[in-house]
Amino acid sequence: MPMPADLVQTEPGLAVLRMAALLAEDDGALDEELLDAMAGHTLRGALRVTPGPAMWPELQRGLMACGPSRMLAALRLSGALGAVLPELAALFGVPQLGADQRSVDIGLHTLNALAEAARCDAPLPVRFALLVMNVGKSDSPPEHLPIHYRHIERGGPRIEAICARLGVPAACRELALLALAECERVHRVSEVRAGPVAAMLARLGAFDRPQRFEALLQVCACDYRAHGEGFGPVYPKAELLHAALRACRDVAGDADDIELARAQAIAAALGSQRWSADGNV
Repeated sequence: MPMPADLVQTEPGLAVLRMAALLAEDDGALDEELLDAMAGHTLRGALRVTPGPAMWPELQRGLMACGPSRMLAALRLSGALGAVLPELAALFGVPQLGADQRSVDIGLHTLNALAEAARCDAPLPVRFALLVMNVGKSDSPPEHLPIHYRHIERGGPRIEAICARLGVPAACRELALLALAECERVHRVSEVRAGPVAAMLARLGAFDRPQRFEALLQVCACDYRAHGEGFGPVYPKAELLHAALRACRDVAGDADDIELARAQAIAAALGSQRWSADGNV
């Protein structure tokens, strides 16, 4: 597959991105000669003069293809990822604890999560959230690894900067910031404490923004399944939250007591040992 000749002559930076996006639509092996050509344009600074908003349509095309991780792998192997998304490039080689408590490479995990998103035909905001929600972990203090304290505080401004630089749609930005703040909490949620479950449902928009709620659960499910064998198609925390939401369906009340009533309903449905309305998870 040759690089697009028209863009190579006029916009070599866009040619690199277009080629990576096209590779995401293919399932063959990444061609070394093609990667070398992409690397050559990158080394000559083609991407440094390419405006961010011009990059976004190519990145979107690759993210929505059947193999978004192939686009990112091609960009990384050609040295272009550091010029396009340095925040993501910095995650490769950084460890974090996986769902089974084994250490995983965050960059590779991101590729696996995007592959899961493609398998379930996830929409663009879900794929973008998976792409960027871990960017606050790249510079965690080495002595704390594989734990990433305060990565949410670091990640928020970085996601905002990526969105501003590339002209990312607002829906993608919103879900990415929500995933940054809430994905790990969703992974930890437990039926033992109904109060925090009720508070989480409200915080995630389960009652008033159900589409956003479902999109976040899809992000979390892809992140969960990206850990590989043993993490099957059913995401247990989504099952738990959906059961809790069903328990709240007929709960009514004013703003002062609705959360307590929901917690009590969830406790009854899930057999929770505690129904405290304490919102901490």
